[in-house]
Amino acid sequence: MEWAALLLLPLALCALLYLLGRWLLGLDGDLTLLWAEWRGKRPENELPDKVVWVTGASSGIGEELAYQLAKIGALIVLSARRENELERVKEKCLEISSLSSKDILVLPLDLTDRNSHEAATKTVLQHFGRIDILVNNGGRSQRSLFVDTKVEVYAAIMELNYLGTVSLTKHVLNHMVQREKGKIVTMSSVMGIMGAPLATGYCASKHALQGFFNSLRPELGEYPEIIITTICPGPVQSKIIHNVFTEELSKSLENTGDQSHKMPTDRCVRLTLVSIVNDLKEAWISDHPYLAICYLWQYAPTWAWWLLNKMGKIRIKNFKSGVDADVSYSKKKKA
Repeated sequence: MEWAALLLLPLALCALLYLLGRWLLGLDGDLTLLWAEWRGKRPENELPDKVVWVTGASSGIGEELAYQLAKIGALIVLSARRENELERVKEKCLEISSLSSKDILVLPLDLTDRNSHEAATKTVLQHFGRIDILVNNGGRSQRSLFVDTKVEVYAAIMELNYLGTVSLTKHVLNHMVQREKGKIVTMSSVMGIMGAPLATGYCASKHALQGFFNSLRPELGEYPEIIITTICPGPVQSKIIHNVFTEELSKSLENTGDQSHKMPTDRCVRLTLVSIVNDLKEAWISDHPYLAICYLWQYAPTWAWWLLNKMGKIRIKNFKSGVDADVSYSKKKKA
C-alpha cells in the first residue's frame, strides 16, 4: 500500500499542476482584480448617481463604458472630438437605461487643445455641480517601425496621449482637492508595462502615464479619498486600430485586419468598472500571452525579453503581410 501511495503521489501532483495551469491560462485579469470581481464591491451598488466624465467616448472602450455606466444609472459626461458620434452614443444610452437627457452631457473636447480644458471642466461643474470620477480614455495607438517614422509622429502621440491627459487631469484634480475626494482613472495599456515593436511611440506615451500617475499618487497622501487608478488592457476589440498613428501624420493604416481574436470590449469594460469601485491602484486586463508577460516582466524579466523577442518577430511579419499584428499568438475567439 505504501508503494502504491508513492506511485500515485506524482500522478496526483501532475494532475493538480495540469488543472492549475488550465485555470491560469483561462484568466483574463490579474489576481487582485479577479479577487475583487469575485468578493469585492459591485459597480451596480457603487456607481448609481455618480458623475463620471469619460474621454474618448465616441468609440471603442469609451463607448462601451458609456453604455455600461448608463445601465447602472451613473450620470455621464461624454467627450471626444466628434460631436455627432457623441450624440449617437448618448441616444443609445437613453434607449438602454432609465436616464433622462439631462443626465448625459455631450461635451466635445480635443485633448490636444490644452487651452480648452479649464473651460470644459467648468462646463461639467456648471451642469452637474461635481465630478466624482474622471476616466482618461482618449488617445491613439500606433502601427509603424521606428526607422520609417517621422519624429513629428512621436510629438503628436505624446501631445495627445500624455500631455492631453495630464492637462485635463490637472483641472479636474483641482476640483477634487477642494472636495477632498474623487477618482482619477487612466486607461494605460499592457504596453505601459512592457514594450512592443511597431508601437515605440505609443509604448513611450503609456510608460510616461504610468510614471506620472505612480508619482502623483503619493503626492496626494493628504487626501486619502482621492484615488488614482491605472488600467492596463491588452488587445481589445475596439476601433482604436482604425485610427492609429503610422509613419506619417497624414497617412492612415491601409489594412486593419481581423479583430475578432481579441478580448471582447464589454468584458474589458466590466473589469475596468470593478477596478474603479474597488479602488485598485493598477489593474491588468488581458488574455494570454500578454497577461503572462506582465507577470514575467515583474518577476522574471530575462524570460520576458526572450518571449517578447519571439513574439516581436511574428508581430512585424504579420504587419508586413497586412494582417493584424497580434493575430498569430492571441487567444482565438470561440465560434
